[in-house]
Amino acid sequence: MRVTWDEASVAERARAFLAEHDPAATDRLEFLRARFDAGLAWVHFPEGLGGLGAPRELQAVADRELKGTPDNQPGRIGIGLGMAAPTILAFGTEEQKKRFLRPLWTGEEVWCQLFSEPGAGSDLATLATRAVREGDEWVVDGQKVWTSSAHTARWAILVARTDPDVPKHRGLTYFVCDMHAPGVEVRPLRQITGEAEFNEVFLTGVRLPDALRLGEVGDGWRVAQTTLMNERVAIGGTPSRRTMMGVVAETWRSRPELRTHDLHQRLLALWVDSEVMRLTAVRLREQLAAGHPGPEGSGMKLAFARLHQQLSGIEVEMLREDGLAYDDWTFRRPDTVDFIGREAGYRYLRAKGNSIEGGTSEILRNIIAERVLGLPAEPRADKDVAWKDLPR
Repeated sequence: MRVTWDEASVAERARAFLAEHDPAATDRLEFLRARFDAGLAWVHFPEGLGGLGAPRELQAVADRELKGTPDNQPGRIGIGLGMAAPTILAFGTEEQKKRFLRPLWTGEEVWCQLFSEPGAGSDLATLATRAVREGDEWVVDGQKVWTSSAHTARWAILVARTDPDVPKHRGLTYFVCDMHAPGVEVRPLRQITGEAEFNEVFLTGVRLPDALRLGEVGDGWRVAQTTLMNERVAIGGTPSRRTMMGVVAETWRSRPELRTHDLHQRLLALWVDSEVMRLTAVRLREQLAAGHPGPEGSGMKLAFARLHQQLSGIEVEMLREDGLAYDDWTFRRPDTVDFIGREAGYRYLRAKGNSIEGGTSEILRNIIAERVLGLPAEPRADKDVAWKDLPR
C-alpha cells in the first residue's frame, strides 16, 4: 500500500530511525548510509534512492528531527548534492542512480563539474573538448578550467562535443567522468586569496564506457541546463545557519566605535536587500517543491553575488586598517570555501569570485531578461552555423 506522507508521518519515520540507530553509538558513515536507506536523505527522491517519494517541503521535518546527528559535510560535497544528484535523478538509468546517489549523499565520493573551458566560459555551448566513440567507449580529449574540488573528486559531470558538424548547442553529450581514469590531470589554480580551491583539468585520451553517458547522444545541452539551473539555486537559494549579513551585523553591534551615520544608512539598505533575498529564496524553494527549477534561480544567484560583494566591502571599510589584515597567504588546496570562519580580508577577496562562478552576472542578466521578463533575445548569428565553421 502506498503511503501518503505528511509532517507527522515523516517525523514518526525519523524518530523510529533514531530509535534503531543511536548516533552516539553508531559509526558516522554507517549512520549516514542507514539514513539514506531509510529514505531520509532526500525525502522527495524515490524510495530506494534516498527518499520516500514525499513532497519536497517535508525535508525540513526530517532535518529537524535529525538535528545534531552526524551530517554529510555538505560544504565539502556541494557539487554532488546540488548539481550531480538532481541531474542523475532526471536523466540517469536505474543502474546509474543506484550506483552513484548513495555514496554521493554520504560523502564517500566527491564530485566536481567539468563544464567551463579556456575558450568557453560564458558561452558554454562553444566548448571544444571532444568525445569520439570507439565501440562501447568514448575517447575524450580537451581542457576544462575553474573546476572546484577537482583535486579531491572521485567523479565529475562532463559535457563534451560529440558532433562538430551541427550547430554548437546540438552536438554536445553529457557524461560522468572517472577522475581516476588514465589521462586525467588536475593542476591547481592559485587565486587572489592565496588558495587553490579551483583547478584546471586536462583530459588526454581518457576512455569512458558508454555506460557513463547521461542522456542521449547529442542531448547534452538539455541535460546541462538541468545542472546549471540547480547550480544557481544551490548557490543563491540555499539557506545557511550564518550569513554574510549576520557577520557584518555582529561587527556593527560589537564595535560601536566604528559606527558612522553613513555606514548605518548603507548597512540598513543592505539588510533590507538581504531580507528580500531570504524571502525570495523561500518562494523559490516552494516553487521547487512543485517541479523543476526555472530561470528564477538565476535571479537569486545574481542577487547573492551582488549582496556578498557589497557586504564584504562595507565590512572592510567599517573595520578600517583592521579590515586589510589577512591571516595566512600560505598556498593550500582546501576542501571547502569558508566565508564565515575567516576574517574580513578573506571574505572581501573571495566574494569577487561570486559574480563569475555558477554563471557570470552578465549572462544571468541575459537569462533574466529573456526567460523571466520576456524581453527580445539578443541576435545570435552563430545559432544555425555548424560548430566546426565558427571562428576561433
